[in-house]
Amino acid sequence: MPNEPTESLLEFPCDFPVKVMGRHADDYESHIREIVERHFGKLADAAISSRPSSNQRFISVTVTVRAESRKQLDDLYMELTASARVLMAL
Repeated sequence: MPNEPTESLLEFPCDFPVKVMGRHADDYESHIREIVERHFGKLADAAISSRPSSNQRFISVTVTVRAESRKQLDDLYMELTASARVLMAL
C-alpha cells in the first residue's frame, strides 16, 4: 500500500557500521571522524579503522556508531555525501 510508512529493519539503539570511501590522503580518516563525531559524539579509537586500496589511490574508512534513531543515521549520511571528499558512503 503506497501510503503506509516504511518500517525499518533496524531496532534502535543499535551498533551500526558506516563505510566511507574517498581519495587517499593522510587526513582523510580524521576528516571522516570529525563529521561522525558531530552526530555521535567522541568516538573511541577502536570504533574507526581504515584501509587503503591496493594501488593506494583510495581509502576506505569504517566507523561503528551507536545509533539511537533512523534520523540520526540519515543526518550523518546527508553530511557525509555532501562532503566533496567523500566518493561513497555505505
